[in-house]
Amino acid sequence: MRRRAIVFLLAAWMAGAAAKIILPLKPDSVRFAVIGDSGTGGAAQREVALEMEECRKSFPFDFVLMLGDNIYGHKTSKDYLRKFEEPYQGLLAAGVKFYASLGNHDDPNSTAYKPFNMDGKKYYSFKKGGVLFLALDSNYMDPAQLNWLKSELHGSNATWKICFFHHPLYSHGKMHGSDLDLRKLLEPIFQEQGVAVVFSGHEHVYERIKPQKGIYYFVVGNSGELRVHNLRHSPDTAAGFDTDRAFLLVEINGNSLYFQAISRTGETVDSGELAAPQHSGSTVAAR
Repeated sequence: MRRRAIVFLLAAWMAGAAAKIILPLKPDSVRFAVIGDSGTGGAAQREVALEMEECRKSFPFDFVLMLGDNIYGHKTSKDYLRKFEEPYQGLLAAGVKFYASLGNHDDPNSTAYKPFNMDGKKYYSFKKGGVLFLALDSNYMDPAQLNWLKSELHGSNATWKICFFHHPLYSHGKMHGSDLDLRKLLEPIFQEQGVAVVFSGHEHVYERIKPQKGIYYFVVGNSGELRVHNLRHSPDTAAGFDTDRAFLLVEINGNSLYFQAISRTGETVDSGELAAPQHSGSTVAAR
């Protein structure tokens, strides 16, 4: 236990100063963080968690989306403690809720792990304010899940419909790249049913894709694991970061979505404002 405390203190010392928050903090906003491929239990994951805690002091987000690979390696109760509960203990103690999706390294039985708020389901939805969130299981996109997705989206009049899952439909990472089979299944549904934003992990980098058919795509796969210099140059990349760990802060207010990607050391690596897409000509104002 003493060794864990020493590691935690060392991580706190290495984390550096908190990022300067440039999100607008408007009244009645929906505020959340996004992490992916986080569950290593290592010092870098803890440093990201500490930076998230520091940012929350000035940007009080209520919940966190998890994009899969939430627990790497062994998955005993001690591993869940070391790779999730200990790194995020400050956020959990403050009442921040984590909503997980399954990655290819996750145990499907983790849907029953209460702190992941999956309620035993591999895919599920929830609403925050006027925003609909849908967690998908991109490991196995069977007809039942696709029918559920269509029904959930069709029955919602939310201005912002947001999907989050592990495997990216668009990515310029050298290791994996875009999942074209998954894109073929999901993109037509997203277009038809008005999905505005998609968050994915799997690729151990941060990347924001230029709008594709009116939809905004983010890859946040470096909140624990990292592949240095793994991004290919592409004209479809709006912003990328592949030299350190990172997480994303998001604020939604009315027809605007504001975002700020922050590194382990508190550096802002991307930020901007998105307009709720009405058609394929929607624009992004990035800072």
